[in-house]
Amino acid sequence: MIKKLGAAFFLGSILTIQAQEKSTDIETIEVQGKFISTPYKNANQNITVITKEEIVNSPAKSIDEILQQIPGMDIRRRGANGVQSDIGFRGSSFEQVLLLLNGIRMNDSQTGHNSMNIPVDLQDVERIEVIKGPAARRFGQNAYAGVINIITKTNPGKRVKISAEGGDYETYGFGFNAQLGNEKFSNSLQANSSSSQGYMHNTDYEIRNVFYQNKLNIKNGDLRLQAGFSEKKFGANGFYSSPLATEQYEEMQASIISLAHQQTFGKFKINSNIYWRRGQDMYLFNREKPEIYRNMHIGNNVGGEVNSSYQSSLGTTGLGVELRKEFLASNNLGDRQRFVSQVFFEHHFSLLDKKLNITPGISWANYSNEGNFFYPGLDVGYNFNSNNKIYGNISKVHRVPTFTDLYYVSKTEVGNPDLLPENAVYTEIGYQFQNKNILAKISGFVRNANNSIDWTKITLNDPVWYAQNVGDTNVKGVEVEVNHRILDWLKYSVGYTYLDNKFKAPNDFVSRYVLDNLKHQFVSKLELKFMKYFTNELVYRYNDRLNLGSYNLLDEKLSFVKKDFSVYVLINNVTNTEYTETFGVKMPQRWFHIGFSYNINIK
Repeated sequence: MIKKLGAAFFLGSILTIQAQEKSTDIETIEVQGKFISTPYKNANQNITVITKEEIVNSPAKSIDEILQQIPGMDIRRRGANGVQSDIGFRGSSFEQVLLLLNGIRMNDSQTGHNSMNIPVDLQDVERIEVIKGPAARRFGQNAYAGVINIITKTNPGKRVKISAEGGDYETYGFGFNAQLGNEKFSNSLQANSSSSQGYMHNTDYEIRNVFYQNKLNIKNGDLRLQAGFSEKKFGANGFYSSPLATEQYEEMQASIISLAHQQTFGKFKINSNIYWRRGQDMYLFNREKPEIYRNMHIGNNVGGEVNSSYQSSLGTTGLGVELRKEFLASNNLGDRQRFVSQVFFEHHFSLLDKKLNITPGISWANYSNEGNFFYPGLDVGYNFNSNNKIYGNISKVHRVPTFTDLYYVSKTEVGNPDLLPENAVYTEIGYQFQNKNILAKISGFVRNANNSIDWTKITLNDPVWYAQNVGDTNVKGVEVEVNHRILDWLKYSVGYTYLDNKFKAPNDFVSRYVLDNLKHQFVSKLELKFMKYFTNELVYRYNDRLNLGSYNLLDEKLSFVKKDFSVYVLINNVTNTEYTETFGVKMPQRWFHIGFSYNINIK
């Protein structure tokens, strides 16, 4: 193990590390909180921002793939190129992470397996903000272990970008992005389509996204509309049930429409939104014989929120209210619904000549079927100077079971309507150094959870998984990150996360998720610019999972960009590694891609 990590660090330092524009780009970014937008450098939580430049240069084909490059994030994919993924943070389950699109909740009340159905292609994302650690007191349900906010934007002017790509396994894709408007009113329309015959039997896919947004500037604020639709159709060889279920098939749809408003009135700021997210999931056990077993789920989440902040001599006070109704119609889960009411409060103030920053907060939530929950928390940060700071936070969080946890029934899975919500106390303390060329972070964290929800078997040979409150878990970890711009043409980063997961179970059984976390995770990146128009990025990852062993992956992207034209060559899994990320689903080996894009500026 030590030799492998030593080799990983050497390779990371010499060959494969990343360049993050932490010095100029991220310092100026305002991290979009629920009440208060905080400059990245002043945030008192462990936050990572993936910038537009990083997205363009990365050898990632989808949002889930670029998230795999963040230390502490555990992305368990089924298939490739964004077909389906489960997202975890530092040993959490995929149900314990909140996903936002421009601040709008995208999580699916049916199951967290569907949360990554995002109607936006990676190349159209402006940046991604990742909050590591609990944020339930600000965002509510699912913000148990972390929050991901995917941000897109409109730009003034008239511009059209067209793109196309191709690759192994008869893979192809086409994209279109049109920007139209001026400083007062701007619009963006995106459409993308991709497909592949798959890297093994019954792993073919078709993915289509359409997304529209606009922004209308008003006095001291703006109005923003977004509407999107995503459709995925894919062969699911071994994705669920059993590796022997080679003929499974699934079709998913997700749509979102929201209207948001933000405006400032002197010291008072208000932002609000209303939204509707619809999800549809059709599953076949055998795509050639649909009569054997078919599930159809249609879910709708309708909600709205109003958040406000007020600046006074005592600091900044935030208050918010959110109301949401969740509906589900399913031939398996039945007709289900629940109403969620949440109230959020926090206050930010500074002491010692603004070097000590303190933010206490609390939220209350009522679930019509599960009762009342309180989420208290505290963030503290101390800035020694402009480059050095320490921070700490502690929060209590809950997670209400999904409808699948409660009611799903099949030959291989049985839900439990008597499940209790799981809860945890999460604590983190860290140090951060940042100057023009270097960002370095180290943190330690502990998450003590009660009534943890898992799917279990009595023995490994038992054909049925049962949803249960399995007991208490204690996750401890350490995380280290270093990002360094050595020269204008050379940048690198390394990141390492270690997790120790203690499971206090009342009985012996086989766990499906709770003991499926990464124990060691190492990520390194190298970005090299040369000959004026070329950029090369290598990404190396080492993952050591408790139940599935360890593996090494290397991805490569060479890009050429000149004015409005760009072309790239991308190779995933350069070393042709055989590996699996979840449930024994075989992942693709070496995969070549080539693509181009062209911007047309209209006068």
